[in-house]
Amino acid sequence: MVAWLLIFGFAVSSSLDNLGVGISYGIWGIRINYLSNLIIAVICFILSMTGIISGQWLAKVLPGVLPVLIGALLLFIVGTRIILLAVPRKHQDSSQDREEAKEAISGGALGEILKNPETVDKDKSGSIGYVEAAVLGVALAANAITNGIGAGLMGLSPLAISLTAAIGSYFTVWLGVFLGQKMSAIRIGSFTVGQFSTVLSGFIIILIACNSFFG
Repeated sequence: MVAWLLIFGFAVSSSLDNLGVGISYGIWGIRINYLSNLIIAVICFILSMTGIISGQWLAKVLPGVLPVLIGALLLFIVGTRIILLAVPRKHQDSSQDREEAKEAISGGALGEILKNPETVDKDKSGSIGYVEAAVLGVALAANAITNGIGAGLMGLSPLAISLTAAIGSYFTVWLGVFLGQKMSAIRIGSFTVGQFSTVLSGFIIILIACNSFFG
C-alpha cells in the first residue's frame, strides 16, 4: 500500500510540473498538438525507466539501508531545486529575458527552459513542432531521471512509475495549455498559476523524500 502511495506521489509531482509548463504555454498562446504531446510523454517514459533501472542497479551494489538514504537525499535535493527554479526573479527587461533564455538553450541549460518554456518555440510559429517537442520532453524529463534513480534505490516498480508519469505528462500538458488560455491573469501570491504548480510538485518530492528517510 505504501509503495503505491509513493508511486502515486511521484506521478502527481511530475504531472504538476508538466501542468505548470503547459499553463505557461497557454498563457503565451502557444499550441501543442497531440503528436507533439505524445513525443513528450514517450520521452518522459523512456528517461523515467532509465533512471529507475539505474537506481535499482545501484541498490544491488550499495550495502544495507544506504540505497534508501541516498535515494531520499537525492529526492530532497531535486525537490528543493524544482522549488528554486520556480521562484520569481527580479523584474528584467523582457528582451533581456528572452536573450538569456536563448543562450541557456544553446548551452543546454534545461533548468532555464523550465523557467522560460516559451523559448522552446524557436521558430515563433505559435505551436510546438516535433523537434521542439523532443527538446521540451528532455527538459521536462531531466528531473524524471533523477527522481527515477531515487525511486529505483527505494525498490519501486519501474513500469508502474514510468507509465503513470507518461500518462500524467500527456494529460497535464494538454490540460495546462487549455487552462493557461483561461487563467493568464490569475496569480497566487507572487506566483503565476504555472509557477505555483511547479512549486507544489517540488514540495511533493520533498515529502516523499522525508517519508522514505523517516518512515
